[in-house]
Amino acid sequence: MHRFYVSPESWNPRALALSGAEAHHARDVLRMKQGEKLVLFNGQGREITAEIVDVSDEIRLRRLHEAETPPLKCRIILGQAIPKGKNMELIVQKAVEIGAAQIGPIISDRTIVQVDSESAAQKQTKWQQVAVEAAKQCGQNWLPHVHSPRKLGDFFSAIEASFDLRLIGSLQPDAQHLKKILADYSTEHQGRPQSVLMLIGPEGDFTPAEIALARRHGCQPITLGPIILRVETAAIYCLSILSYELLV
Repeated sequence: MHRFYVSPESWNPRALALSGAEAHHARDVLRMKQGEKLVLFNGQGREITAEIVDVSDEIRLRRLHEAETPPLKCRIILGQAIPKGKNMELIVQKAVEIGAAQIGPIISDRTIVQVDSESAAQKQTKWQQVAVEAAKQCGQNWLPHVHSPRKLGDFFSAIEASFDLRLIGSLQPDAQHLKKILADYSTEHQGRPQSVLMLIGPEGDFTPAEIALARRHGCQPITLGPIILRVETAAIYCLSILSYELLV
């Protein structure tokens, strides 16, 4: 069944309807008719299977079944230096599919894309919509929040203060393998981390000053192996390992 996003502010199980862009997509793109079934989700774990009652400017619905998806066992926050081209859209899409809880675009010293306050707001809106579309497609009922792009120092100030584990992908010689860091954490704390911050740099990696800043905020450098990965590959690689180890 087709899935549609209804924001938590508009979520009302007693008066179900689609309006705006979602109604346009159902009515004019998918050509859905009265009697067809669809799924609504609010990005906070709630899902409703509904039947179309009336198709007009607003699509009225009748609730058939309601369900709740529990949150994933670990909150993984991706801090991603903005790469060139459309690779950030790909990273956002895959981060949603893999199970990231938040995505923080970072304007690093080596970020090629120029970002001012106006374009930052536009990019945040665009990337959040990419996240919505990815959640609709992959069946994810918990919608990650995509933050506004920020410098690394501002990112640390804006993001939540406490994480069980803070990591940064690094080419530094003292970087450890993620497998060892997770094993050491499990041994020391007798369990798995419940929240992880994962930082991924841009083309050319974070600068030494940025890595030093991340270290001061408790981030442990991790190596991604002997082969240098593209930015989008590094993000998917790290999130996949964390998902495999911590989300199930």
